[in-house]
Amino acid sequence: MDELRQLPDLFSNYSPLRRLHDPFPEPVPIRLYLKRDDLIHPQVSGNKWRKLKYNLAEAKQQGHTTLLTFGGAFSNHLAATAAAGKLAGFRTIGIVRGDELRPDQNPTLRFCQACGMMLHFVSREAYRQKEEPDFMAGLRQLFGDFYAVPEGGTNDLAIRGTAELVPEITAQLGFAPDVIACAVGTGGTVTGIALAAPPQTRVLGILALKSATAFVMPVASPAELLYEYHFGGYARTTPELLDFIRAVESRTGILFEQVYTGKMLYALYDLARNGFFPPDATVVAVHTGGLQGRSF
Repeated sequence: MDELRQLPDLFSNYSPLRRLHDPFPEPVPIRLYLKRDDLIHPQVSGNKWRKLKYNLAEAKQQGHTTLLTFGGAFSNHLAATAAAGKLAGFRTIGIVRGDELRPDQNPTLRFCQACGMMLHFVSREAYRQKEEPDFMAGLRQLFGDFYAVPEGGTNDLAIRGTAELVPEITAQLGFAPDVIACAVGTGGTVTGIALAAPPQTRVLGILALKSATAFVMPVASPAELLYEYHFGGYARTTPELLDFIRAVESRTGILFEQVYTGKMLYALYDLARNGFFPPDATVVAVHTGGLQGRSF
C-alpha cells in the first residue's frame, strides 16, 4: 500500500527543541530545554509515534493488514495505535483491560472507535495472561491473523525509534547535553535514549509507577531511574502537582499532563533546586505527548 510510504513523510522533520527560560515557580541553576515531541502529530504524538513507526513498517513488510494491541481504558498507546493504524491503512483491534468503562463513558475509547479500532474488553484477571501463548492463540481464533504490538508499544523496534531522539537533540543543540530526562511508563523511551546516549550524557527516567518492584526495564541500559516522584502511583496526582503544572504552563504557554510529563518536570525542578545537577548544566526534558490523558 502507498499509505505507509507516505506516512513517514508526515513525521520526517525533527520535533522542535525549545529553551525554557525560568519556567518554574522559582529559578533553578540549570539551562533547561524541552524536546517538543508532543508536536510530531496531533493524534500520534511523542514517544508513541517513535515506538510505532518501525512496528508499522515491519507489519507491512510481513504482509499484515491488522494491528492488535493492549491497554487500559485511558491508554495513550491505544489511542495512538488507532490513529496511526488509520493513517497507515491498517485494521486495528484494542484489547482493553477491565470492562467497567464502556466507550460512551470514556473519551479515549470513543476516539479509538472513531479511528475504526475494534475494542475487545477482558477482565483484569484475563488481561494479566496477555503474554501467554494460550491467550494469544485465543485472540487469533477470534480475530484471525494480526501483528501484535505489546502494551505501551515497547519492543526492540520501539527502542530503535526512541533512540533517534539522541542524534536529533545533539544536532539541534550543536553538542551533547549533560542530561536527557523523560518520564517512564513501560521503559521503551528511556531505554532507547540511554542506549544511544554518549558517555558524557546522563539519562534520567522519572517513574510514573509507585512500586519499584513492579517495573522491569525492557533491556539492560545505563539509565538512572528515579522512583520518588510518582505522586501516589500511576495516574494518581495531588493538588501540589496540579498547581505546579498550571504554574509551568502559565510561564511557558505549553500544555502538560499529570500522568507523565508533569511529574517529570516536577522532578527536574526539585532535583535542580536541591543541587542534584552541576551549576549551569544543560538539561533536555522530552515532552512525550499524551495530552489526550490530561484531566484537569
